[in-house]
Amino acid sequence: MTLRVLTGITTSGTPHLGNYAGAIRPAIAASRQPGAESFFFLADYHALIKCDDPARIQRSRLEIAATWLASGLDTSRVTFYRQSDIPEIPELNWLLTCVTSKGMMNRAHAYKASTDANEAAGEELDAGVTMGLYCYPVLMAADILMFKAHKVPVGRDQIQHIEMARDVGQRFNHLFGAGRELFVLPEAAIEDNVATLPGLDGRKMSKSYDNTIPLFEGGAKALKAAVARIVTDSKLPGEPKDPDNSHLVTLFDAFANAEERSQFRADLRSGLAWGEAKQRFLTVLERDLAPMRAKYDELMSRPEHIEALLQEGAAKARAVATPFLAELREAVGLRRFNAIPVAVEKKAEIAAPQLPVFKQYREADGKFYFKLSSADGRLLLQSQGFDSGRDAGQWVGRLKNEGAAALDGVPASFVEGVSRDDVVAALGAFAAA
Repeated sequence: MTLRVLTGITTSGTPHLGNYAGAIRPAIAASRQPGAESFFFLADYHALIKCDDPARIQRSRLEIAATWLASGLDTSRVTFYRQSDIPEIPELNWLLTCVTSKGMMNRAHAYKASTDANEAAGEELDAGVTMGLYCYPVLMAADILMFKAHKVPVGRDQIQHIEMARDVGQRFNHLFGAGRELFVLPEAAIEDNVATLPGLDGRKMSKSYDNTIPLFEGGAKALKAAVARIVTDSKLPGEPKDPDNSHLVTLFDAFANAEERSQFRADLRSGLAWGEAKQRFLTVLERDLAPMRAKYDELMSRPEHIEALLQEGAAKARAVATPFLAELREAVGLRRFNAIPVAVEKKAEIAAPQLPVFKQYREADGKFYFKLSSADGRLLLQSQGFDSGRDAGQWVGRLKNEGAAALDGVPASFVEGVSRDDVVAALGAFAAA
């Protein structure tokens, strides 16, 4: 089976080391795997939530596009596009908004962070909160669900948004799928060791904390200056250091090989000076970044080349999005009015038999369930709760394909008044169809 991978970066700033290690590098590596089909995009609609400076938005879009390309993204293997070049995405955003609960949006991390900060400052809870910020997870869900992504490489702070995309997609499937799985339910792909890099001060590397290490901006000189500002403890040269409690070590691990990591820890325990440790980290960084920096500088001098690549990517993306959105419009009832056909007498036809129905859903306890109803709507079989929708779906597939043979092990119960023979007969209808 082809594995479809999708990820993007908000175009509101200059790429830093955390963007590269936490999103760009693992995503590009995934795109090179056999059987992988990858979609990478510039999330410029998302940028408008955070930034109202047009010049900065424009500059950031160019810098981030150049960063992806300089980092080794092969546009002949992947679909590389700007979010704003795909008009189907904002339309899907609205379709999803109409099935998304306000309660779920109230729990979104970005919104909660804003209201918590307002409360701490004695402000009205929603002061400064735009609908863009509030509905950010729905637009992110549209980005993902539009292209039926199986995996979404993200940092740990974005896992909640992937779960929300799953919930919204599942509800849409339930309401409008008519037995079909219109949306693929995505999963987050995390590189555990470096999914979220620490910044200069040990907190998560973020432009909002002003603690980032530049990737290409300012060249080798700026990179060296940033590494020199990494906060360490006050241990002197010759004194043993604790590598397990140093965010410099965490940063080093993200770019070093296994042998270098082991030696770095041993040397710190033996008294390696922090200044020498930072220089060693810089050497490891430059091994990876120097060739990419040269490519980046060349790309930034040719914006028209980047534009051409993005337009090619948009055409590829729309070849997927346009027919899929037409299918979704049809599913929700946004259909063309066609002429009513003239009735013609014809011989009575034998109606196709109605099949039993499996339904999957998620309850308030966070568990996933399925149930089997007869063709006339009588409930026959009710499952126990599963930790993931995939587990529930696998059991549904087994029951449809294996019939009675799968009943002995199924984590489900017959409804009161329903016999095993009733359920076996219902399952047999799938095999006969």
